[in-house]
Amino acid sequence: MEESISGFKIRGDWGDVVEHGERITQALREHSVDDPGRGGEAHLASAFEEWDEWRPKAHETLEADVSEKTADQASVEEGKGEKAGKGPDEDIKTAGEKLSESYEQLEEDDPDAAVDNWKESIDYVARAADSAGRKALRRVEDTVYQNVMTQLAPYYFDNELVSANIQQSTRNGDAGEQFVFEVNVNDDELKEKVSDRLAEYDDEIDRWHVEVEKDTDAAEAIEGAEPPPEPEPEDNSRSTTN
Repeated sequence: MEESISGFKIRGDWGDVVEHGERITQALREHSVDDPGRGGEAHLASAFEEWDEWRPKAHETLEADVSEKTADQASVEEGKGEKAGKGPDEDIKTAGEKLSESYEQLEEDDPDAAVDNWKESIDYVARAADSAGRKALRRVEDTVYQNVMTQLAPYYFDNELVSANIQQSTRNGDAGEQFVFEVNVNDDELKEKVSDRLAEYDDEIDRWHVEVEKDTDAAEAIEGAEPPPEPEPEDNSRSTTN
C-alpha cells in the first residue's frame, strides 16, 4: 500500500482491491464511525453506510456492479417534491386544486386568500416541473455515465467521510486484470487514526479473510432448513495471525 496526502493507494488484482476496501472499512468501524450515537458526529454514520455499500465486494465486478453504484451515487439529488414523497402528477393535481380555491375566494371577495392560493398553485407547478426534470436528467446521467464517462475517468465515490476512486490498470500477463484503488479519509485527524490502524494490521495480520457473499438459496430450498445466521459486521472481515 502507498500512503500520501491524497489517500491510501493499492495496486493489484480484484482481491487486493476488495481487501484494501475492507481494511479501511474495518479501521473506520473500530473508531466507531458507524455508531449513530457517536458524540457530535452522528451524521458520519450514514456516510459510513454509503461508503460500505459502494466499496468493491468480492462477488462484484468493476464494469457491472461498481459502475452501477457509482452512477447511483453521482446522480442528481432529490428536489423538494421528491423529498416530500410527491410525484409530478400529484403536485399538478394539488396546483389545480389551489387554483380552484383561488377563484372561489375571489368570488367570495377575499383577495388576500386568493393571492395566497394562487402563489401556492404556482409553487406546486414549479415543484412538479423540477421533479420531472430531475428524473429525466437522472435517466440521461445513468446512461451517459455508465456507457461513456467510465471509459474516460475512474469510478469514484465521494461523501463527507470518504473519497475514493478505482480504475482498471493494464493486464499483467498471467496476473490478469490489474487495478489501482485509492481511498482518502476526508477528516485529517480520523485519517491519521486509520493510517495507524492499517499499519497495525500489516504488523499483526498474516492473512486477511476477505468477506464473501453467502449463498443461502440452497439451504432455504431444503424443507425445514434455516439459512445460517449472518455474522455481526465486526466479524465479517476479521483476520488471523496464523
